Amino acid sequence: MPKKDTALKIIPLGGLDGIGKNMTAFEYGGDMVLVDAGLMFPDEAQPGIDLILPDYTYVLEHEDKLRGIIITHGHEDHTGALPFLLQDLTRKVPIYSSKLTLGIIEGKLAEHNIRSPKFREVNDGSTITLGAFTITFFSMTHSIPAAFGVFMSTPAGTVMHTGDFKFDQTPIDGRRPNFQAINKFGASGVDLLLSDSTNACRPGFTPSEAAVGRDLRHVIKNAPGRVFVAAFSSHIHRLQQICDASVAVGRKVVVTGRSMVTNTKVARELGYLKIDEENIIDAYDVDRIPDEKIVVLCTGSQGEPLSALARMATGEHKSLSIHESDTVIISATPIPGNEKSVQSIVNSLSKIGCEIFDKSKGLVHVSGHASQEELKLMLAMAKPRYFMPVHGEAQHLRAHAELGVQMGVPAERVFVLDNGDSLEMVRHKVRRGRAVESGVVFVDGGTVTEANPMVLRDRQKLGADGVVTCTVVIGKRRRSVSAVEVFGRGVSSSTDALLMGEAQAAVRAQVEKLAAADGTTLDALRRGARNALSNLLWNKTHTRPMIIPVVMEV
Repeated sequence: MPKKDTALKIIPLGGLDGIGKNMTAFEYGGDMVLVDAGLMFPDEAQPGIDLILPDYTYVLEHEDKLRGIIITHGHEDHTGALPFLLQDLTRKVPIYSSKLTLGIIEGKLAEHNIRSPKFREVNDGSTITLGAFTITFFSMTHSIPAAFGVFMSTPAGTVMHTGDFKFDQTPIDGRRPNFQAINKFGASGVDLLLSDSTNACRPGFTPSEAAVGRDLRHVIKNAPGRVFVAAFSSHIHRLQQICDASVAVGRKVVVTGRSMVTNTKVARELGYLKIDEENIIDAYDVDRIPDEKIVVLCTGSQGEPLSALARMATGEHKSLSIHESDTVIISATPIPGNEKSVQSIVNSLSKIGCEIFDKSKGLVHVSGHASQEELKLMLAMAKPRYFMPVHGEAQHLRAHAELGVQMGVPAERVFVLDNGDSLEMVRHKVRRGRAVESGVVFVDGGTVTEANPMVLRDRQKLGADGVVTCTVVIGKRRRSVSAVEVFGRGVSSSTDALLMGEAQAAVRAQVEKLAAADGTTLDALRRGARNALSNLLWNKTHTRPMIIPVVMEV
């Protein structure tokens, strides 16, 4: 049995350095619970990387303590790391979440050939016991149905984790936040509050999702041709409003994009997305129906280069194309880092000449995260003794910390942490604890690998300046150079025959000079070839491509 002074450890492994890869471990004695296991998408500084995961080494090292994994909702930044984590665990651990979230997760796990996971469905008000943890789930509104916050009770004290949320009084499915539960927990005592910080810099309240429906219907009704709507495939409330607006004005709905097809299928099967079969048509049947009777639901709201919208914008989609008479609605806000990719697609669409609507031209998108007044309301209801902002970039966490102080939490009881830092709670008092191993791991093709800065630097260099290979053949006995070849890839000057001739001559001269000395190694000859070629290219072109020298003795 744990002693009375055993500490509850709160260890954020992801989510405190950006919008993504949320993962927090809670450990008490011989028991551990993990809340969320998300991923993040790479930016321009990480060429060739497919996905970024939190480093969950700490979880694997204490796998014997892991009693369960709680997923607050079905977004990628809370579920995407699960397949990789489950593959690394040596035993099956129960996963607790809503019916919809488990349905979305099931599809992800099937793609990774993970069979028969231990799913445990929970609902608003469900209470479970995992070792020393008693955990109660309560409904929250977000940009996906069936989102939860969790309240944890342990011998050391209590923790409330809001999950991602906003306070939507008129949600599309009628399931409002469970204010009664939040107030009840606040009255009984919340020692530590972990709260969503995404919109902590945004004043006021976040508008209701219902506000989007009116503008979407107006645009869809008055569009002269087809309407293409790019949205998050997991934003089932938004998809429902698009479907409702389409059916109301007599249009059929086409669904395209892999994740959009998958998520709408799961949501319809589980009853979260309601549209009659007769109002959904296949993309290949579009040509049989007049343009003014079509709405296309597609992926690509974040500028993903392989998404349906991106391929349609460049004319590369296998069954659909966008024309001048069409209307495109981008029903999302770019995630930080995706702005350039989204603008690139907007430019491609502008060249086509179609009408483009985004949130600057109408209320076609609202955030799923609480703004400052809602964050204050959460603090007022929960009345936490200690406060830790989560889920956001550094500026969001700092802004949320300031809100906490404004709402009466003493500054010394507000903790802004980095991933890998920890808090410890003993007898309802919270202090900083020891840091644990943390960081990120990359999914690079089919490989999960630790972040290697040298690999990324090499890729950035290749992308910026290209690569030049130079092959030198020398005689084993006389050490004379018999052949020199220089090839460039991604190097503008590689087509300049005169420059390549100079490069060959410079390499030949340097290698012959070094080879004439006794005892010169092949490594020394390679270094000489690289330096000669590098100096020439810099002097002639002011570029520094990656140089790969090969010296062979024959």
